[in-house]
Formats: sequence, C-alpha cells, structure tokens
Amino acid sequence: MQAARVEYIAPWWVVWLHSVPHVGLRLQRVDSTFSPRDETYQESLLFLGLVAAVCLGLNLIFLTVYLVCVCCRRRDEAGQTKQRGSCCTTWTAVVAGLICCAAIGIGFYGNSETSDGVYQLTYSLDNAHHTFSGIDTLVSGTTRQMKMDLEQHLARLSEVLAARGDYIQTLKFMQQMADSIVAQLSGLPVWQEVSAQLSELADQTSYVEYYRWLSYLLLFILDLVICLVTCLALARRSRCLLAAMLGCALLVLLLSWVSLATDSATAVGASDFCVAPDAFILNLTQGQISTEVTRYYLYCGQSARSPFQQALTVYQRSLTTMQIQVAGLLQFAVPLFPTAEKDLLGTQLLLNSSEASLQQLTAMLDCRGLHKDYVDALTGVCYDGIEGLLYLGLFSLLAALAFSTLICVGPRAWKCFTARDRDYDDIDDGDPFNPQARRMAAHSPCRGQLHSFCSYSSGLGSQSSLQPPAQTVSNAPVSEYMNQAMLFGGNPRYENAPLIGRGSPPPTYSPSMRAAYLSVADEHLRHYGSDFPA
Repeated sequence: MQAARVEYIAPWWVVWLHSVPHVGLRLQRVDSTFSPRDETYQESLLFLGLVAAVCLGLNLIFLTVYLVCVCCRRRDEAGQTKQRGSCCTTWTAVVAGLICCAAIGIGFYGNSETSDGVYQLTYSLDNAHHTFSGIDTLVSGTTRQMKMDLEQHLARLSEVLAARGDYIQTLKFMQQMADSIVAQLSGLPVWQEVSAQLSELADQTSYVEYYRWLSYLLLFILDLVICLVTCLALARRSRCLLAAMLGCALLVLLLSWVSLATDSATAVGASDFCVAPDAFILNLTQGQISTEVTRYYLYCGQSARSPFQQALTVYQRSLTTMQIQVAGLLQFAVPLFPTAEKDLLGTQLLLNSSEASLQQLTAMLDCRGLHKDYVDALTGVCYDGIEGLLYLGLFSLLAALAFSTLICVGPRAWKCFTARDRDYDDIDDGDPFNPQARRMAAHSPCRGQLHSFCSYSSGLGSQSSLQPPAQTVSNAPVSEYMNQAMLFGGNPRYENAPLIGRGSPPPTYSPSMRAAYLSVADEHLRHYGSDFPA
C-alpha cells in the first residue's frame, strides 16, 4: 500500500485547485469530494462557469462605458495633444498585440500538454482493456477445452479401455481434475463489462479530445489573424478594416471568457478526482467487482496477496496430476490397446496448451501490469492534463485583456482617422499644396492643366495687358499658385502643407519667373479668349 502511494503523489496545483470553495447555485458550500453523478456537485462546477460569465458581463459593461465616454468626448484638443494621443494609441495597440502573441504561445503549450495527458490516459485505458479482454479469452478458451475437447477424448478412451477397470478409474480421476479446473476458472471475475466500459470511455475521450484540440487550434489562429489585421488596419488607417476587426475582436473576447469558464470547471473537477482517485474507483466498481480484487490492483505492492492465488494453485496442481496420468497411460496402456494412442496424444497436447494458457493467465492477473496502467493514467490526467488546462486558462485571461485593449484603442484610432480626413476636406481641391490634389494631378495631368488656365483666365478678366512689375514681392491670388503648379508639370516643388486656412503668406517669385509666367498666361488668353470671355 505504501509502495503505491510513493508511485503517485498529487501535485501542488491539484491540491490548490481542490481547495477552491465549492459553492452551489443557492450559494451554499458543497462537499468537494468528486462525485460527478451528484446534482449538487454538478452545480458547484457550474457555479465556476457562472463566475466567468459574471466577469464577462463586467468586462462588457466596462467596455460599453468607456466607448460611450470616448464617443461623447468633445473634439477640443490642440494639434500637439492629438499627436501625443496618436502616439499613445499606436503604442497601446503594439502592447496589446504583444500580449496577444504571448497568450497564443502559452495557449499552444497548454493545448499540447493537455493533449499529451489525454493521450496517455486513453493509451492506458486501451492497455487495461486489452488485458481484461485477454483474461476473459484465456478463461473461456481453457473452460471450453476442459468441458468439450477433453471430455470427448476421455469418452473415447473409456470405450477403448473398458476391459481394464484400473484404467477406467484413472480416466474418471482425470475427469474430476478437469471439473476442478473448470470450477476454479468459473470463480474468477468476468471482466467483459468492465472491459467494454473502458473501451467506450477511451473512445469517447479520444473523440472529445480531438475536437477540443482542434477548436483551440482554430481559436489560436483566429486570435493571431485578428490581432495582426487590426494592427495592419491601424497602420494603413483603414476605417472599414478596423471596424470589421473590432467586431471580430468582440467575438473572440466572448470566446475567451467561454473557454476560461470551461477550463476552470474542468480543472477543478479533475483535481477533485486526482486528490483521492482510489476512493472514487472503489465506489464506482462496488457491485461489479469485489472490493478485495479492486484493492489488489489499486494498492499493488510486494506484500500484496493475490485473490486469485488459490484458484491458480488448484489449476496448476490439477493440470500437473492430469499430465502425470496421461503419461502413465501412454506408457502402459498403449502397448495393450494401440487404438488408444491417438486420443491419449490428443489429451496430452490439450493439457500442454492449457499449461501455456495458465502461464499467460497468471501473468495477466498479476497486479503489476494493470497497476502501472492505472498510475500512467493518473499521471496523464493529474500532471500533464490539468497543467495544460491551467495554461489554457492563462491564455484565455491574456487574450481577453489583449482584445479588450484593442477594442478600447479602436474608437480613438477612428477619431484620429476622421480628424485627418476632415482636415483634408477643408482644403480646396485645386490647392496645389494639398496632397490629395497632387495625387489627382499625377493621375490626370492634362485635366489639371486645363483647370488651372481656366481658373487663371476667369480670375484675371480684362487684365490681358499687364506688364511684369518691378517689385519682387507679390500677393497674387490662389489661382496664380495653381497656374504656377501646372506650369511645372502639376507637381509643386515647394511646401507640401496647405497654406490656406492658416494665415501663411504666399511664396516669393523672382522677376524672370513672373515674366515667364505672365507671358504663358497671355498666350493662352489669346487662344482661348473667345471661349472664356472676361
């Protein structure tokens, strides 16, 4: 018993999770003993999920209040304050992206650990299933040989050796030994029902684990894609992409809290089992398998006495006695009755086969093999499995934090995008210093030149006879700036920031530049004078 306890010791995180208060839906303390069929115990695990749901509600309330405050805030910040706010938004998004990437890395590790633990559990269950099935197969096969095959050989030998009473007594004694073996084998436990339950449990566990692993893998990929695309939307200042990703981020936030609720309830329930697994198995197998047999496999040790030892001993002695009797008949009866040799040889082969089955049965009934499978299953669940669930819970918390931060950053980034577009909308489309006008002019230069000369002609009116002035400083109208921009190919070489609306003086032109500028303007007025009257 002590040896089994040394082999498996509950880890510290199992003890910590088991100490979590178990509260029912009526806010009453519930016994933390693992009993999955008890409704009050089920309610205590459900209560943990409801705690996560309450945290989700608080998170959504905080996000709603924050978004309302951001949207209702007046736009009265100065340019320098906007620049600082934009920088803060960028760095906040970067930090949220890093947290999301770290959470995904932790989630991958936790998902792998949980999968390894569940695989070890199913592997051990399959081994135990094959062991129990092998025991039943050996018992049923040996029983059939003793009841049918041996009886047929003994019946034919009784007919052949009917003239010798001593040989008939030997055959009757062999029949009694065969019946004794059958009686001992019938006293062994029948593992068919247990084996079927283990096989079904292994199949269901593998099925659930596959979809659990796949679901988390898809969730990791979704988190990573949303995080990267959100950062890309902030970098490219794309409002449509940002709005779509913020909606997806809200969905992932809900999934993160749901996964946290599932992981926490599963981890606490598994920890309750891992604290005292022997007691649960003893209660579960009560009525199906004797307590002595169950304890023999649960507390396997050097001092453990096998409950099958007596049956196997009787089996071995009876089989040895029968082999001795058959050997004597072969030596003394065959010379007198040659036709009995075939049945005696068949009986000897059958007994030799039964001896091999006895050795296999003894090895399978030994507690060391099944106890090793039991400890391996506990190690897989209580070490790797629960540890992986803890890492998955940490992933859910970090993912919720990261996407909550991204959702908070979204409205500020949206306002920055809107303010930037509004500043450009306040500028005249014909302003050569407007970056949007420069892009339009670059795509359609001919249209830009025509527009500039038309604007110039309509602005000058009847001043076609102007001469170059002597002064070097000019306060020409905005249309002259556009003409100057179109004169040099629609691509201004001066300031790329708009001058209109901020009180900046016009640029200074040299006399030679102004003379060339007005001469070109006069030439166009002569060509288009009739189309564009003053």
